[in-house]
Amino acid sequence: MVSKLISVNVGLPREVVWKGKQVRTGIFKEPVHGRLPLRRLDLDGDGQADLTVHGGADKAVYVYPAEHYEYWRGELPDMQLGWGMFGENFTTEGFVETAVQIGDRFRIGSAEVIVTQPRMPCYKLGLKFGRDDMVKRFMKSRLTGFYFAVLQEGEVGVDDVFEPVPTTPSGMTVADITGLYVSKEGDADLLKRAVQLEALPESWRTYFQERLDKASV
Repeated sequence: MVSKLISVNVGLPREVVWKGKQVRTGIFKEPVHGRLPLRRLDLDGDGQADLTVHGGADKAVYVYPAEHYEYWRGELPDMQLGWGMFGENFTTEGFVETAVQIGDRFRIGSAEVIVTQPRMPCYKLGLKFGRDDMVKRFMKSRLTGFYFAVLQEGEVGVDDVFEPVPTTPSGMTVADITGLYVSKEGDADLLKRAVQLEALPESWRTYFQERLDKASV
């Protein structure tokens, strides 16, 4: 199946009120028309509020499959769910977490990207939806989406097709990493494989190595 861009969504951080407090967040994204420059850290016109946990080279672009919206419309029938609702930069067609592997590379427009990690949401997802239970429901669904790092800057736009770049498969999908993260025990073999994934950010590999060390004691 051909994978392509359905919507490109950007937004700069803004101040909103959540539970009586002012919160600065970049989770509000809106679809844009035309082609946008994709740079090492983000798309033009996009930004993150807290760079200690959001954004950066390993999380330059957040991807969310359009296919998941049908599930969420069933779960949240009273909500209007337009593209970008989950704070994604790319709403895509033809990608699912159980098939996309960590380290997979793609050409999109004139740019090149690589899959780095699944999304682990913070409380701001609940803020966006106005629901305290949204983070829990999101993780339970395992419909996390994933992040791209940008290997080559370029321009992207709606209807661009993701062209796979030949590379050695890592053998671990985005869903595998999510499952390993949320599991209490964790398979030692999977932990060892995760630690060796070059495309997986160092913070993830360190976390899995610590779990592996504890398991071997």
